[in-house]
Amino acid sequence: MAMALQGADSDEDAPMTEMNTTPLIDVMLVLLIMLIITIPIQLHAVDMTMPGGAPRVAPAAPPRVVQVAIADDGALTWDGERLDGRAAVDARLAALARDADPPELHLRAERHTAYKHVAAVLATAQRVGLTKVGVVGNERFAAAP
Repeated sequence: MAMALQGADSDEDAPMTEMNTTPLIDVMLVLLIMLIITIPIQLHAVDMTMPGGAPRVAPAAPPRVVQVAIADDGALTWDGERLDGRAAVDARLAALARDADPPELHLRAERHTAYKHVAAVLATAQRVGLTKVGVVGNERFAAAP
């Protein structure tokens, strides 16, 4: 590393061309110290009291489940009954959402079903207010180890 010194032969009125890095180093050291101080504060764990043991009250009855299957070509079935189109599924989903205790909606798609068909049913279920929605049957598509 070279250091330039002004000698007798240089013009004393000429501006310095090197950058003064001392303030930069000072700022970087302050930021490093602040980082070292704040990291342990961010890593503190939050103590939570989680419920333990078996539930005190067993469910009265198993939940009602509605199975909606989507074929590769986008054809829809409702609990095994083939539906004519998206409008029929939309109407049935809206009727489910109006129930006092809506059932669980299990959505099952075939392997080569286009995602737009699955997304359309999920979007309709969300729009009408169904909250118990699940995509089932994906374990059959998992690669064998």
